[in-house]
Amino acid sequence: MYAIIGAGPMGLCTARQLKKHGIPFVGFELHNDVGGLWDIDNPHSTMYDSAHLISSKGTTEFSEFPMRDEVAPYPHHSEMRRYFRDYARHFGLYEHYRFGTRVISLERLDKGWRLTSEHDGERREWRFDGVLIANGTLHTPNMPRLPGEFSGELLHSSDYRSPAVFDGKRVLVVGCGNSACDIAVDAVHRAASVDLSVRRGYYFLPKFILGRPTDTFGGAIKLPRPLKQRLDGLLVRALVGKPSQYGLPDPDYKLYESHPVMNSLVLHHLGHGDIKARRDVAGIDGRQVTFSDGERAEYDLILMGTGYKLDYPFIDRAHLNWPERAGAPQLYLNVFHPEYDDLFMMGMVEASGLGWQGRDEQAELVALYIRQLQAGSAAARQFQALKRERVGIRLDGGYHYLDLERMAYYVHKDSYRASIRQHSDELRQGLSAQPAAPAQAVAQQ
Repeated sequence: MYAIIGAGPMGLCTARQLKKHGIPFVGFELHNDVGGLWDIDNPHSTMYDSAHLISSKGTTEFSEFPMRDEVAPYPHHSEMRRYFRDYARHFGLYEHYRFGTRVISLERLDKGWRLTSEHDGERREWRFDGVLIANGTLHTPNMPRLPGEFSGELLHSSDYRSPAVFDGKRVLVVGCGNSACDIAVDAVHRAASVDLSVRRGYYFLPKFILGRPTDTFGGAIKLPRPLKQRLDGLLVRALVGKPSQYGLPDPDYKLYESHPVMNSLVLHHLGHGDIKARRDVAGIDGRQVTFSDGERAEYDLILMGTGYKLDYPFIDRAHLNWPERAGAPQLYLNVFHPEYDDLFMMGMVEASGLGWQGRDEQAELVALYIRQLQAGSAAARQFQALKRERVGIRLDGGYHYLDLERMAYYVHKDSYRASIRQHSDELRQGLSAQPAAPAQAVAQQ
């Protein structure tokens, strides 16, 4: 019996694959329904009212469960919540989950894991053969220390829900990721003023080109990496210009070496003076902020669009092969522990265009590996040796990703999926001849 922690997109496709391959499991979800952060009613969701998917539905959806035709190319978060609930119903996943249940701790035993959960104030201990951690990467705010004391209102983007919070206020948004830019655009329509503090350069991509979602272009012809970066960079320059033309710093790295911003509206508002570009925050005194170029301004509200950090509070960091100074656990394919065969990190991966289908393929590889372990096969032994040898190897496709914490678990989509497919094919060989594991079992308590 295995445990799955989380019922967001990654937890659901993990549950789907375990069920498909006849591996019994129990799922644990803190909220009272599926969807993870895409359920805005989840108290732990970091969603906001205006949020939409930043990749198009066709490149993001599960291939065996397409989104409905009437859903927009970039769906609203409410559509995504409906999609995941429909997915869970379609594949019969609800019955496997314990909702409203917090995982308090995971303790390693001589064989397997002891999981302590809490539901309605009552604690319960379980014993599992293995654990698949799928609680997401975007739930614990990264809140860097500001250089001084701000006497106004200070929020992180994870606290943001509605633009009403900006009414009549002088607003400073710190950061320039996708959420920060979305929120800055929201603020334009309600705030007295909106400034955007940016420390480094970003590439900005429009969501549509010639009436089609941008991420649907470019897959038909495989180009060498340097040529693709150059040609795509020229196309971006032709479509939106240079960030410095809007008052922002230009990137000092090549396209795709950091996650691009899928938002051209922020450039529209910068070009119209609705948003003012600012440099990095150098000092704060009361409501006055000094920037690295010496300019100063006063604000009523600072919103920190500074992203999220990996957080697995229920398990000792040492069990994750996570060195103190590393930005992420050191695992093969961001999933497989070099020594443990009963602990899997699900969904700790980011890649432009990977979508949920790429994560579903990851989940199937794990399910195939568990099945082969249960069978004691040569394929399982070969993969055991390989994951020890290759731990920490990054499938970056030759791209020089920026040395940032948020990029520590970033991979190149094509390289990653090709490796997943290769290993899955190797593990799948001969699996059909093996007897299936029982569909249901009861965890030891």
